[in-house]
Amino acid sequence: MFKRVILAGLLGGLAMFVWTFIAHEVLPLGEAGIQEIPNEPAVRALLQSSIGPRAGMFLFPGMGLGPHPTREQQNAAMAQYAREFPLKSSGVLIYHPPGRELSVPRLLVIELLTELGVALVAVLLLAQTRLTGFAARVAFMVGVGAIAAVATNISYWNWYAFPADYTLAYIAIQLAGFLLAGIVAAAVLPRPRIAAA
Repeated sequence: MFKRVILAGLLGGLAMFVWTFIAHEVLPLGEAGIQEIPNEPAVRALLQSSIGPRAGMFLFPGMGLGPHPTREQQNAAMAQYAREFPLKSSGVLIYHPPGRELSVPRLLVIELLTELGVALVAVLLLAQTRLTGFAARVAFMVGVGAIAAVATNISYWNWYAFPADYTLAYIAIQLAGFLLAGIVAAAVLPRPRIAAA
């Protein structure tokens, strides 16, 4: 039984990886909501001169509090921030200074390992159930995928204003991946033996 669970998880993860590749390289789902920056060289030069060698995630506009503000300072800054926020441009910036190498093979290996790990955990959970029907097993896997897809993507849309089309596309990618992994798992896993009453 344990070998079949591992096999189902690995094959399900491989199915997810192939689907994710298709969604990004063949279908337009992977590019939904993503745009190039107009006048990019000037913007990059400004970012490099302003941020310098620090890599990180930046939210703007900032509150201008500095390190270790008091609770009173935080409350006052938040009230002013809420008043001024609609008047300013805002966003999330993930910045890396020059020198970061792009290794597509490394990125693909990390993605593959992620898909394998996620599918394996989902299949291990499925194996703990008493679900015997093919459709019920697939539905369980899609349910796990829905939890994963909503928990991350909706929060990013809500808090960081990720584009709605990006959010919906990535939810669809994850749900379809878990659907495929569920089909594989339902086909590979043996049906549990249920003791007679």
